[in-house]
Amino acid sequence: MNNLVRILKSCETMGNATTICSDRTGTLTQNVMTVVTGTFFGTKIFDDKNNSANETRLALFANNLSNDEKSQLIDAITTNSTAFESDNGLLSFARSIGMGPLSEERSNATIIQLVPFDSRRKCMGVVQRLSNGTYRLNVKGASEILLGHCTSMCSSASTRSMTSEDREALEKLVDLYAKQSLRTIALITKGFEQWPPAGCEDENDRSQADFDAVLKEMIFTGIVGIQDPLRPGVPEAVQKCHMAGVSCRMVTGDNVVTARAIATDCGIYTDGIVMEGPVFRILSDAQMAETLPRLQVLARSSPEEKRILVTKLRELGEVVAVIGDGTNDGPALKAADIGFSMGISGTEVAKEASAIILMDDNFTSVLTALMWGRAVNDAVRKFLQFQITVNITAVIIASVSALASSDMRPVLTAVQLLWINLIMDSLAALALASDPPTEEILDRKPLKRSAPLISITMWKQDIGQAILQLIVTFTMYYGAPAWLGIPSDGLEIRSLVFATYVNLQISNMLNNRRLDNKFNVFQGVFKNYYFVVVFLAMIGCQVMIMSVGGRAFSIQRITDRDRDWGISIGIGSLSLPFGVLIRLVPDWLFEKIAKVVGKPVVLVYRPLHRWSGKMGRKIKGLRRKSKESKESEKVEEVAEEEARVEEEGRRTDVEKGRA
Repeated sequence: MNNLVRILKSCETMGNATTICSDRTGTLTQNVMTVVTGTFFGTKIFDDKNNSANETRLALFANNLSNDEKSQLIDAITTNSTAFESDNGLLSFARSIGMGPLSEERSNATIIQLVPFDSRRKCMGVVQRLSNGTYRLNVKGASEILLGHCTSMCSSASTRSMTSEDREALEKLVDLYAKQSLRTIALITKGFEQWPPAGCEDENDRSQADFDAVLKEMIFTGIVGIQDPLRPGVPEAVQKCHMAGVSCRMVTGDNVVTARAIATDCGIYTDGIVMEGPVFRILSDAQMAETLPRLQVLARSSPEEKRILVTKLRELGEVVAVIGDGTNDGPALKAADIGFSMGISGTEVAKEASAIILMDDNFTSVLTALMWGRAVNDAVRKFLQFQITVNITAVIIASVSALASSDMRPVLTAVQLLWINLIMDSLAALALASDPPTEEILDRKPLKRSAPLISITMWKQDIGQAILQLIVTFTMYYGAPAWLGIPSDGLEIRSLVFATYVNLQISNMLNNRRLDNKFNVFQGVFKNYYFVVVFLAMIGCQVMIMSVGGRAFSIQRITDRDRDWGISIGIGSLSLPFGVLIRLVPDWLFEKIAKVVGKPVVLVYRPLHRWSGKMGRKIKGLRRKSKESKESEKVEEVAEEEARVEEEGRRTDVEKGRA
């Protein structure tokens, strides 16, 4: 199933999930970063994504670069790369233009200062000392942000000032790449005569420069478009989630245009809202409540903004599942109702914060968790639906028949009730809980947090079946002796009533395989071997009881009585056609009838419940006071005993002194 469940209750919670907030990299996409297009030094362009005859391929682009241009690009990439997925794509690009072994390239460079990636700046940098004694700052990061720090452009021959037309053309280029679902990374640089520059020293370390102070008036080197293909089956899985009433949201660090394009390819973005994290963060509570239902993509989001998104969704009553793989996803994973982490590419922090680990790092495995979660919830509700009917009828039949009998003898004995309530119910629970999930389970909306465990449809089935069983049982017990010509209140009629009542439960177990108003209760029954085995075992045990269990169960053998077998099986099978009739009754009509009929019961029950609650609290208070008084008496007795012992010791010491 590719789901490792760390917290067992999360599987049940996932069945009621109403929204999924997913990271992009490695979950919706394959996490295989490849540089497919780029523009450097103003005019040198390559494109391996679009298959038109006019595009320059990467191999030809590499041949057109001068040695100085290759050296500058290779230094900017090799010295400023980490373990991020996008860096792997850039390193592959650097190898394509002539980079040697990475360890050798890095050992040949003299690094003066490293500036790690910062989610606020959306960039990282490195300062390299060149062979001529000068210094070069190489910065890599979000293209639309770094473009704002540049005032010049690096061309093949020299450096020139960036005009408004140049800036507009680069902005259009970033937008063009982003619309092709490409992550855009910009490379910018700047030379310095000394490091740190005068007036830009870091207050905490004078040998290092304040990065914010030097990140201005930079020179634009180039921009690349990095492709990360979608995982197979993701659009189909997202569509199934929407059919199941689960809304999907993409939370990513990409810019707005790239995020929208990828979300559109996945089927996540339709006509909803796309927003950047910093903008989302400053919304008021009222604005968030208005925005969140239509928010489909959150771009340029930080860990804190992811956590805020999850928290606000839960405050609106949503059951939130979060999918993440990095350390920065930890707060959101912890804040969610169900957290999913990646088993292959996920960090240990993400795995510890999650409830379920996706062993294949695939979004489609979340759909599996959703199906099994709903199957678990359905198993509990199926058994409850079966159990309530049995308990209602067993209690009423035993009570009424005992009160109506002159010797206070119920029609169902204690041993028979034990068989019905302990053995049969346990077997039914195993049978009803073993139905595996199917695609059909995704055709309905998830239950809300406030939804009752027993729905109106379930109550309709419970009450309807209980009425049928009560009518059948009492009619047979009090009317059948005259019709069949057998003694009333004898072993034969009691045996017939017991056999019929048990057969009603067995057929009703089939009826309870469905929680909706659809008629086909046999759908998929023969694919569930556990159900078939348990069902046949219950029938076999009942036949054995009716054949050889006379003394233990206080019944008469009906082995040779074809008439009694036919009556018990035929009437006992009425639960199935009657279940169809019950399903034909509209839920709204049953709800209205239940409110009218049940109102007197409620009027009596509520005061009685409040009175019994008050009496229970008073009794508990009296018991607590009695217990406290007994404890205080024991404390006083111990204190008196200690005082007596101390006084006797003092007297003994005085007598020894006199002697």
